[in-house]
Amino acid sequence: MLRDSTSALLRRTVLGRQRSGRVPGVHASVVRHGEVLWQAGVGTVEVGTERPPTADDQFLVASNTKSFVATMVLQLRDEGRLDLEDRLADHLPGLVHDLRVRDVLAHVSGLQREPVGDAWVSLEHPDAARLLRESGEAERVLRPGEAWHYSNLGYALLGQVVARLDGRPWQDALAARVLEPLGLTRTSVGFDGGPRAHGYYVGPWHDVPVPEPVPDLRGTGPAGALASTATDLARWTAFVAAPDPAVLDPRTMDEMCRPRALVDTDGGERAMGLGFFLVRTPGGRLLAGHTGGMPGHVTGVFTDRATGTAAVVLMNASTPPDPTAFAVELVDLVLDRDPPEEEAWRPGTEVPDALRPLLGRWYAEGAPWDLTVRRGALEARSPAWPASRESWTFEALDDDTLRTTSGGERGELLRVLRREDGTVGTLRWAGYRMSREPLAFGE
Repeated sequence: MLRDSTSALLRRTVLGRQRSGRVPGVHASVVRHGEVLWQAGVGTVEVGTERPPTADDQFLVASNTKSFVATMVLQLRDEGRLDLEDRLADHLPGLVHDLRVRDVLAHVSGLQREPVGDAWVSLEHPDAARLLRESGEAERVLRPGEAWHYSNLGYALLGQVVARLDGRPWQDALAARVLEPLGLTRTSVGFDGGPRAHGYYVGPWHDVPVPEPVPDLRGTGPAGALASTATDLARWTAFVAAPDPAVLDPRTMDEMCRPRALVDTDGGERAMGLGFFLVRTPGGRLLAGHTGGMPGHVTGVFTDRATGTAAVVLMNASTPPDPTAFAVELVDLVLDRDPPEEEAWRPGTEVPDALRPLLGRWYAEGAPWDLTVRRGALEARSPAWPASRESWTFEALDDDTLRTTSGGERGELLRVLRREDGTVGTLRWAGYRMSREPLAFGE
């Protein structure tokens, strides 16, 4: 658990943001591998009562829904039922626009933000049939891949791809594929009838909250229809950090959490993966997660996958403090003051004979690299790296060929070149020579 001083600082931080943002109610929690380290409810779930939000109150988590839908798309890819290079029209006959699945997942398809019409003015959203029928009238406001451009319409169409391939409505597929396996019993399309927070708008010139409506997103649902609780979202962050292979291959989650597009072109602190925002914190950590905004509800859920530490911030106001910055501050605060205890060093049991001649210092492009064995597998690291940076890893294909499995050269081959007497002479890594002595390219 956290030190009392850290818990006190967390509460002061939440209270400060609730007061400055004039949010009727906030529930904030910090969890690690799904276990709650700290949580607090400040304010009220319903104006006129004194009941603060709890971990069992549903909030509309809105666009956090996109991370769930993206997970189903990648599940279908892993099952061989679609490819990320597919066009959506391959699975949605009649769709006019030439949209690649990968581009839509990362919001670089160039498709306009919302469905055709004034759904966010009338609060009357199209059903799935109308959404598909009218999608041809939507604009491509940017060229594919030109820049990041958020599109609810794109994710609504992805939900329909899931429904077509899975043979049931997207929400039923979500329940069977993700919610039930992860035990997310209070995550639902819209409120489930249990305890919940009521949403409000607090205008700039007075302090009387105005109740907000609860829209029915209908065909736009895959872009943001879910409601959830802090308890369920804690379990979700544990899945994001370390997926259950029975639900999603951990390598696929790694793929989803790699940057595909730069969101913040000024500071470079925010990027987009496949269904997840990636945020570089002031503390230098890379968090994966999403935000959500609906009338009267704004949320932020972000996870430091390296430590499994996450923040869940739920607010019942239309214009609260930035949910990303709020969640990021809580994660950094905890990891700076109360980081998880490091594992004890554990000895290995063997050094494979084929790897022994490779151990020690090598030079590539004039720079040093140290090859070591940990738990029977080869690793590489630069001596200039900080101790906190993970080594790059390899898997052996045969005695003279290895595949890089992590790091900047992931996927590239490391080949062993032998002298006539069978001893190791040099290595070739990603096409570059590695030698025991620093050499110029021409030597």
